[in-house]
Amino acid sequence: MSRVSVSFTEKNLVPNAGLLPAAVLAQRIGLGELIDQRLGLAQHGANSGAKALTVIGSVLAGGDSIDDTALLRASAAGELFDATRAPSTVGSWLRAHKWSNVRQLDAVSRELLARLWAAGAGPADLAGPLTIDLDSSIVPVFGRSKQGAGFGYTKVRGYHPQFATCASTGMVLFSRLRGGSAGAARGAKSFLTETVSRTRDAGATGQLTVRADSAFYSRAVLGTAVKLGVEFSVTARQDKKIRAAIEAIDEDAWAPIPYWLSSPEVSGADVAETAYTAFSGKDATTVRLVVRRVRPTPGSQLALFTTWDYHAFVTNRPGDVLEIEADHRRHAVVEQRIAELKSAGLAHLPSGKFMANAAWLALSVMAHNLARAIGRLAGPDLERATASTLQRRIFTVPGRLVHSGRRRHLRLPASWPWASAIAQALTTIQAIPLRC
Repeated sequence: MSRVSVSFTEKNLVPNAGLLPAAVLAQRIGLGELIDQRLGLAQHGANSGAKALTVIGSVLAGGDSIDDTALLRASAAGELFDATRAPSTVGSWLRAHKWSNVRQLDAVSRELLARLWAAGAGPADLAGPLTIDLDSSIVPVFGRSKQGAGFGYTKVRGYHPQFATCASTGMVLFSRLRGGSAGAARGAKSFLTETVSRTRDAGATGQLTVRADSAFYSRAVLGTAVKLGVEFSVTARQDKKIRAAIEAIDEDAWAPIPYWLSSPEVSGADVAETAYTAFSGKDATTVRLVVRRVRPTPGSQLALFTTWDYHAFVTNRPGDVLEIEADHRRHAVVEQRIAELKSAGLAHLPSGKFMANAAWLALSVMAHNLARAIGRLAGPDLERATASTLQRRIFTVPGRLVHSGRRRHLRLPASWPWASAIAQALTTIQAIPLRC
């Protein structure tokens, strides 16, 4: 290392040249123009599309603050991505948002989802069944000057956004920023209604299934799902009524399932079901109560008090109980999607203004969905790649911008392990009809 000298003098280097497929995709589907059409800010509203794409590009490259948008203006990056804006401009633009403008960005996100799915980056079969996962998560913040930040059930200061994700594509169908003290399921009825509407608008015509944890176990959520013709699978809070129903299950009704504690002599986990009426009065809903019981792990505190640990959920789905129970456990995948968002744009919410952070969340979701689309369009090797993997393999690959014959040529590293995936993504994206 002592023989290596360092200087910041290279003018033709593009630090994040791998953002080119995302930039081309945004151009083909007309994302910048769509933002300019839909977003009407009272101040700093000029060139909103360019400012939004600056934030989106920064998030794709791993940026998590307004200052990180400067990534797209370093060296020759400003020439390759020539419509980017400075961090100070982006900051003023974000702080100019009102709630109506955030809802306009939500409308853009809805249309973006539809255009990505129409371009072939969505579910393999839009007429087939589709699973939606609902969840909320705390995004911690530091300092007391953040509007709306507060302490919730985790005793951590932050915001408490809700998310709806598509299980098959990993894309975020809808998101909503809320204050830190908001309950996990506050506004869940309207959130579910809009999520289903957005999914249908994106082209999904098959049966929809909603999976959620016990925070979403409520009359409003189950009633809304039934009203919209959506099947549900929701973890039930174990109140006295649920516990009584579990205790009433006959021992012969339990069927063993594969579990690491199982042995030829003793089952480590079983599943059973019983008919159950959730809630009462006009909101009474007849459901299947599916229960999984698991033997406590060796040495756990639970083993001192009980023989089994019970996990129950309610569902209106038809079919084999073992398959439904296994599918319900796959709801945990939503935590991976939220972790992906927090690995970049949602590492924290960067502004002191609540509406600016709500706009940042909407843009981070757009970036996430663009990244997922790139992965799916790049071929089978990256179809299920996480945001961090896509950053390493595609978005942050460096390049050199060369001018020759009145044309610009982007030279990427020789022997790049994922060169074929980048090439395939570009070929597929360039075949997408350009929206005027």
